[in-house]
Amino acid sequence: MLPWKRVLRPLAALLLTAAAVTAPATTAQATARTAGAPSSGWNDYSCKPSAAHPRPVVLVHGTLGNSVDNWLGLAPYLKVRGYCVFSLDYGQLEGVPFFHGLGPVEKSAGQLKDFVDKVLAATGAAEADVVGHSQGGMMPRYYLRFLGGAAKVNALVGIAPSNHGTTLNGFTNLLPYFPGAGDLLAKNTPALADQVAGSDFLDRLNAGGDTVPGVRYTVIATKYDQVVTPWRSQYLSGPDVRNVLLQDLCPADLSEHVAVGLLDRVAFHEVANALDPARARPTTCASAFD
Repeated sequence: MLPWKRVLRPLAALLLTAAAVTAPATTAQATARTAGAPSSGWNDYSCKPSAAHPRPVVLVHGTLGNSVDNWLGLAPYLKVRGYCVFSLDYGQLEGVPFFHGLGPVEKSAGQLKDFVDKVLAATGAAEADVVGHSQGGMMPRYYLRFLGGAAKVNALVGIAPSNHGTTLNGFTNLLPYFPGAGDLLAKNTPALADQVAGSDFLDRLNAGGDTVPGVRYTVIATKYDQVVTPWRSQYLSGPDVRNVLLQDLCPADLSEHVAVGLLDRVAFHEVANALDPARARPTTCASAFD
């Protein structure tokens, strides 16, 4: 492949995604996919948190994810360990089923606020813990900082979160050379534009520091991340922050951006440690078999 094709292909994919997700979907397609979805086994609003796990866990999917598919691994993992587990859909675009997290991040944070209130009312808990993948690890920080979430959230765990945006390995730097490309992203898939490193949204989010008082933060990153790059941009600075690189815990872990949120039980083990630090056990490669 010619060098210029290697450079342009990821950028073209980004722009094609922005255009494609706005294609209309039929009601029949939506119904068929919903009917075929597996029973989640979580989102049980009769669940009452135990003394061992007194806070419900709210799972926040990533860009192009949804409340079921993103959590087919982690939700059962936490459920079987005694947690009340809930997940939401957010950032929906009209006519685009199943692939969510595409609307403006600020608006999505408002949806998270309403969902946390619903979960707290149902469970009777005073606070929740939030675990998010990709955009889902970054977006809750807007809720914490600007929408009163700090009073209702004990801990935020981000798995490969886009905390300081992404360069897509430098490809977003090419957007100014393609007239209208940035407008295409902002109009069709606002969340993609919001997550580009240096966006107005991220400047507002991160102005004044990465954290707010009263919340514990954990970031779980993989050095093989090819979506949120550079991977160190996922890390947070501030009090009550723990930044974790999976390969420091298990050098054999080869998970990239998608796999770390969907399948990686080493990452899941570290999530469980972050939710219950008093009972935390060392995470190693063997944790994949816990």
